[in-house]
Amino acid sequence: MKLNPQISLGFNGQCEAAFRFYEQNLNGTVTYMLKWGDSPMAAEAPPGFASKIAHATLKVGELGIAGSDVPPDRYEAPQGFQILLNMDDPIAAERIFQAFAQDGKVLVPLAETFWAARFGVVVDRFGIAWSINAEKAVAP
Repeated sequence: MKLNPQISLGFNGQCEAAFRFYEQNLNGTVTYMLKWGDSPMAAEAPPGFASKIAHATLKVGELGIAGSDVPPDRYEAPQGFQILLNMDDPIAAERIFQAFAQDGKVLVPLAETFWAARFGVVVDRFGIAWSINAEKAVAP
């Protein structure tokens, strides 16, 4: 059996803005974005939901992130998880953390730890929690 786990995020009407933000700040590419009104489910969309996203896909390197706008009567704010971004570049970690912290909420300030050159936790402006982890270089 081959597994290909992928992150799937539900948004409260902000999926397109979130994916454009992630595309820019994570150097990714939005490879697919379908609005509710353009989908076969258009008739099932809540009133005023035609311009919201039924499905979007973002590729960041090998990582795939899927997302959609959840109808208001089914939306629940994300909780109980964080997306962990492991990286080898502390400067990129600083840049990403600062971008995500803008209009968001810092839970753990980005700092050096015993295991990482930089580690911090932030909830971005779209309500998604991110752990940013830039591991320390291993001595040869």
